[in-house]
Amino acid sequence: MNRIISIIPSWLSLAVLVVVLATCSSDESLSPGSNLSTTAVPLNALDTWINDNFTKPYNIEVVYRWSESLVDQSRYLHPPLADSVRPALNVLHKLWIEPYTAVGGAGFVEKIAPRQIVLVGGRNVNPSNTITLGLAEAGKRISLFEIDLLNKKNKGEIDQFIHTIQHEYVHILNQTKPFDEAAYGTISPEGYTAQWFNETTDGSREEGFITSYARASEIEDFAEMASTMLNMSRTEWDDLLVSIGGTGQSRLRQKEQIVVDYYKTEYNLDLYVLQDSVYRATQRLIE
Repeated sequence: MNRIISIIPSWLSLAVLVVVLATCSSDESLSPGSNLSTTAVPLNALDTWINDNFTKPYNIEVVYRWSESLVDQSRYLHPPLADSVRPALNVLHKLWIEPYTAVGGAGFVEKIAPRQIVLVGGRNVNPSNTITLGLAEAGKRISLFEIDLLNKKNKGEIDQFIHTIQHEYVHILNQTKPFDEAAYGTISPEGYTAQWFNETTDGSREEGFITSYARASEIEDFAEMASTMLNMSRTEWDDLLVSIGGTGQSRLRQKEQIVVDYYKTEYNLDLYVLQDSVYRATQRLIE
């Protein structure tokens, strides 16, 4: 499952990758062996911190070094700067792992978590001029993009980043224990569309979708509902729905109830308590 947004302006061009090839004189001898190194990369201070804060306690491998098998080779992607990795992971720990642990108990994330988080430095631009912010694959791996662009003191950027990990984690929760897609899909069935990126946020909310991307499918709709709630305080959420009003508000309240019931029934989690925990942690982070 992807979390995708549509924000690319038409004037944005992709950077050109310049490859400089080294030449050698004709009389230089060529080594008959492979030039690929098989020596293991020695662990550094960042690796030790990741091991202590993610791998040991939660059995989550964090991949930040380049691995061709884990990224789409048809895209213009690059590994994150080393200095970008720990700040981004600190945000994940504070706003995702710690709140779920506080509300769900010490073993919650350890039992239900991606076994691998892949960090990518730049934007993942799609042919449709949309941007993929995150990927959840088979409940085992989450890939996060734009790591180099994150400013942890900018609330808007933090909200978008944590919305992405929350969205992808909801997919993992759903893959572990499915929700009733058929029942959920009866609330606003006429609004789902593969062309969701042509829809506006305001128009989507009037039809009962919390974001334009929620219109992609029932699965994405559910994940957008939960992750949007976890990006707001209870008061902010209620105020938003009141401002939408009408049919949109009524449908969103129905979806909210299904999401809240799912968290309680399947995982014994009070989504409103989790919402408050994330909100308070966000306020502390950006102070």
